[in-house]
Amino acid sequence: MTQIAYAGANRRRRKRQSPLLLPLLVLAAVAHGAAFFVGYVLWPRWPGLPVALDAPTLPIIVAGAHFNVEPAAVRRPVQRQPGVHERVDLSYLWPSLRPPDPALKPTPDNPINPNERLFVTIASGETTFPMQERVQTIYPRYLSGDATQLDNGLIVRPFREDTPYEGEDLIASDDMRFLARCSRKDIGNAGACLYERRVGEADVTVRFPRDWLTNAPTLRAGLERLFDKIVSEPR
Repeated sequence: MTQIAYAGANRRRRKRQSPLLLPLLVLAAVAHGAAFFVGYVLWPRWPGLPVALDAPTLPIIVAGAHFNVEPAAVRRPVQRQPGVHERVDLSYLWPSLRPPDPALKPTPDNPINPNERLFVTIASGETTFPMQERVQTIYPRYLSGDATQLDNGLIVRPFREDTPYEGEDLIASDDMRFLARCSRKDIGNAGACLYERRVGEADVTVRFPRDWLTNAPTLRAGLERLFDKIVSEPR
């Protein structure tokens, strides 16, 4: 009789504990699944097959902004993959905006002609202000009061000496829709310009020779064609 009562008590205790068993099993399964997922993500894997240089345009994402770029335009092979990137470096022939021929390798006797290419960098703009904001809030304290208007309608304002932008000019159009920082020509320096545009949360920086400013309408039209070419979302 005592054994029957003891067995009945055990069954009652198991029944009282059973409601906690299912949640514990679920929690253990979730923890196991999370550990498996983390291990899968962090486990080193072989890189994917390289993308052919003549493949169709690659959809890439930088700082949440969407772009389409030709594989042959990507300067670094490690960046020649679709998907999310922290930074992508590109180059295009000017004025055709075609990617350079990968079969033509620069040599000491036949180096790259800087007047035939423009270089593009797409990176996160999280830690920088857009160009328009810098012109309004940062650059004025470093600019001199002297401004020169060129025959092509562009306005040149030099940065003062002993400033972070020493040796550079801020060059703008009358409507302020074109803004570029350009180094001045000097011995061993032919002069280069940086044109920046914010796309979503990404900064697109285009570097080109300062001499291209002599034909401002062609330059501005070419830059618009470039952005129409690589940006795959409304601007």
